[in-house]
Amino acid sequence: MNAPDSSGPDLYAVFGNPIAHSKSPRIHALFAAQTDQHLVYEKRLAPLDGFAASVQEFIAAGGRGANVTVPFKLQAHDLADTLAPRAQAAGAVNTLIFADGQVYGDNTDGQGLVSDIVHRAGQPINGQRVLVLGAGGATRGALLPLLEQRPQQLTLANRTLSTAQELLTQFSAQFPEAGRGVTLHACGLSDIQGQFDLVINATSASLQAAIPPIPENCFANGALAYDMVYGKELTPFLQYAQQHGARARDGLGMLVEQAALAFFLWRKVKPDSDAVYHTLLSEL
Repeated sequence: MNAPDSSGPDLYAVFGNPIAHSKSPRIHALFAAQTDQHLVYEKRLAPLDGFAASVQEFIAAGGRGANVTVPFKLQAHDLADTLAPRAQAAGAVNTLIFADGQVYGDNTDGQGLVSDIVHRAGQPINGQRVLVLGAGGATRGALLPLLEQRPQQLTLANRTLSTAQELLTQFSAQFPEAGRGVTLHACGLSDIQGQFDLVINATSASLQAAIPPIPENCFANGALAYDMVYGKELTPFLQYAQQHGARARDGLGMLVEQAALAFFLWRKVKPDSDAVYHTLLSEL
């Protein structure tokens, strides 16, 4: 195989299955144009049973880095030779860097979530009461960045209580410093008590146009309701939250912020994520 042309653009991609819907190429093309970076970013459909082989083929073709989406984030975690702490915490990888014959894995999802909440939505997390709905992969990716903000308390509510309890126990044992000084609590979705300043929907309910079974009084005065899903219209969860006095925000900003972090890891250049966010918002 011929060596890649070093004078050509650097090659990046997003791997998934399905992948046609991905906005990542659009986002990274905008980032590259902003920052005068010479790169190409592709969508790559990997076979369900051939993710690792697809990545190795991409590396052989000169690939410098990649994003990873559903359903390959766990496989990307296993593929990496070295993991960032937040990727270890998530147990999943969404960003790969290929250098010196090694594969470095990171997870920018949770930090992207925190950046969008704190900086764009203007909602502090430090000292606040945080409720996270769901204890799946999306929550695993968000826990470490959320706890690093030092909320007053973080309650993890899940349909199956034992799953939420196990996740908090495992996380506290693996990253004891992250949760120090934060009151951690697990409960079932139907057993949520108290009010919260920030309520994050990390369940798949919005993908089924459903609302998690949560009490209407869980939103504190001025609370922010955040759904990791995004679309042209508010999700049912966000409509429900808005009807009960909360501010509503979807996950489009998280998508842009996690991409900006990946771009920085690859190129060592910080793009203007606000400009790209507003461009995507206008294109929905």
